[in-house]
Parts: sequence; C-alpha cells; structure tokens
Amino acid sequence: QVQLVESGGGLVQAGGSLKLSCVASGIIFSDKPIAWYRQGPGNQRDLVASISSDRRTNYADSVKGRFTISRDNAKRTVYLQMNSLKPEDTADYYCNVNYYSTNLKRPVDAWGQGTQVTVSS
Repeated sequence: QVQLVESGGGLVQAGGSLKLSCVASGIIFSDKPIAWYRQGPGNQRDLVASISSDRRTNYADSVKGRFTISRDNAKRTVYLQMNSLKPEDTADYYCNVNYYSTNLKRPVDAWGQGTQVTVSS
C-alpha cells in the first residue's frame, strides 16, 4: 500500500522559514516524480512545486525564488524548504505521487494527510 507522510508544518511569522518533509513507502520511490500541493481555506488544491526522478524542478510563480524542492532517494523523502514566508502561503500542504496500480490496472494519485502551515503577519 502506498503511503505518504508529511511533517514539518507549524506557525511562523512572516519572513520566516519552514522545511516540510514527505516520506514515501509502498512504491519504487527513485523513479517517480513527486509534487507538493497546497490548499488554503476555501481554495482549490494548487501545485506548489514538483521534482522529477532526475531532479528537474518546477515551481508555481508565486513561490519561485522562495521555495526549494529536493529529494533524498536513499531516505525516500522529498523536502520543501520554504523561505521568506508570507501570510498568503498559509495553507495545508500535501505531498503527491502518481503511480501505476497493478491491482487497479491504471494510474493512481496518492496523497498524504497534509501538514498545516500558518504564517502570521
């Protein structure tokens, strides 16, 4: 069973930093692209950043230059370093991986339970 577990959220003042972690199990981790999404109150879930198996990265315009996504395949972990945080970064942050399910015989999206980030002004 695929499982993603996020951690590292919390309350921080504007301008501060947090580092989120996502540990994956139940999949071959190293060949999968992994993404971070976020969902603020009353908002849809939006892509924040993604990293491919060969470590190519992609960022939402709103976080470019402030957030950095990285991965450690040996630890089966993806990180999201968040600097210069703003109140508008307040959201629940989710880790995501898309994989092929041999049981369902189709691609499946797996999500973690989320970690809450609150940035005070």
